[in-house]
Amino acid sequence: MKLCRFQNPQKQKRIGLIVQEAAVLDLTAAGLGQMTSLLETDNPVAELTKLRRQDLPRFALGDVRLLVPIEHQEVWAVGVTYLRSKKARMEESNFSATAYDRVYDAARPELFFKAISDKVVAPGEAVGIRKDARWNVPEPELALVINSRGLIVGYTIGNDMSARDIEGENLLYLPQAKIYDRSCAIGPCIVIGEDEAAARTWKIQLQIERAEKTVFHGETSVGQIKRTFEELVSYLFRSQTFPGGAILLTGTGIVPPDGFSLQAGDRIRISIGGIGTLENSVVEV
Repeated sequence: MKLCRFQNPQKQKRIGLIVQEAAVLDLTAAGLGQMTSLLETDNPVAELTKLRRQDLPRFALGDVRLLVPIEHQEVWAVGVTYLRSKKARMEESNFSATAYDRVYDAARPELFFKAISDKVVAPGEAVGIRKDARWNVPEPELALVINSRGLIVGYTIGNDMSARDIEGENLLYLPQAKIYDRSCAIGPCIVIGEDEAAARTWKIQLQIERAEKTVFHGETSVGQIKRTFEELVSYLFRSQTFPGGAILLTGTGIVPPDGFSLQAGDRIRISIGGIGTLENSVVEV
């Protein structure tokens, strides 16, 4: 089941359920005021099934605008969960190479704050590249949707934009490389009702277009993530509480070549099997 937030033709913000890949049911018309309240229930799939049986307004997907499918959740991220990511992070900086090598094999994962919900970019909107960086890349990632009890209740797609030259200069610059205006996109929906075993069969694909030509294409599998999802969530929730739940980006296994950097006007498409495609343009910020 694919849960979303959307703006209807009357410019009203609604909660929806995507059906048959071409239409969305208006769950707000059934009294669902917040997506978070559904994710906090004991059985979101059962609740969605009940709502779906009602005679609800239906819109064609082409007639609505999809919004960021989160409400008040903080967005966090995990680093160096793929072997390819470890190698790339080591290559970008001799200064920090030992740290990245160690964290890949360490018991404790690398965790960092990414964005508050108000700063997350929606599907179809523009993500940003830093003006003071020379090496900007997207990082396509599976995102875990977690409720306040630390339970994984769904999956979505995240783009963890990164300024690799800033991070590579010094590990202490990681927040500047990762956290800035338009540095995170999430969407297009939250998939409910799948477990980790199913999610690990999904492929992740990244396509970057420039002047209507593909300038980079890469592919990996969720199954290449080294750590279990529950392990990652358990560390995120250590000594922390998230009253509205949280979103956790699980790391990237697709790394463009060292000579590649995003430019304003590029288009980024991230597809994950079982979820869909998150598409964004690029602007300089």
